[in-house]
Amino acid sequence: MPGSMFSGSVTTPKVDVAIDMGNPFLNLTVDGFLKIGAVAATRAAAEDAYHVLRKGNISQHNFTHTLKKICKEGAYWGTVAGVYVGMEYGAERIRGTRDWKNAMMGGAVTGALVSAASSNNKDKIVMDAITGCAVATAAEFLNYLV
Repeated sequence: MPGSMFSGSVTTPKVDVAIDMGNPFLNLTVDGFLKIGAVAATRAAAEDAYHVLRKGNISQHNFTHTLKKICKEGAYWGTVAGVYVGMEYGAERIRGTRDWKNAMMGGAVTGALVSAASSNNKDKIVMDAITGCAVATAAEFLNYLV
């Protein structure tokens, strides 16, 4: 049965939200979507707030535009993160081991899927798969260093 939990502390900026979908794959995918989607939405809100303050005026049109941008950015980056986390977990389950190669494969598949959804150019899809692979692998290696 799906459930949720919210915990936080006043002394630390860490807030953890857990949603139990009844499946580890779904749990990780939803968690990635929510966390990165919230970050992207916050970034879009801060960026538009800066532009409104710089112009010195706010209108209903600006507010509507900002709200649409917040939702679009949050949904887009949340979806990308959810796909990546799901692909990495899927690679881990298929291979039966947890290492940097799962991040590499998850990044490559995510890069290719995101690119294929927006482009039919085969060279761009391959380049985006390589980019996703490189970024995910580098991030995994940096996590081991820190």
